[in-house]
Amino acid sequence: MENNQKVLDTFTSAGKMLRAGEVATLSGIDKKDVEKAIKKLVAEGKLHSPVRCFYDIKK
Repeated sequence: MENNQKVLDTFTSAGKMLRAGEVATLSGIDKKDVEKAIKKLVAEGKLHSPVRCFYDIKK
């Protein structure tokens, strides 16, 4: 499974705002790869950052 999809699935299962480090811990993906995936997903409009350093699924 692609890292972007794993990151989205992690946010969905958590049901709350998460930091990149928390996503890395929960998903088992390296933090640098999580940060790249989050940056791409924000650009695509699938995630947003309601508070500095935290991300959530855009609803």
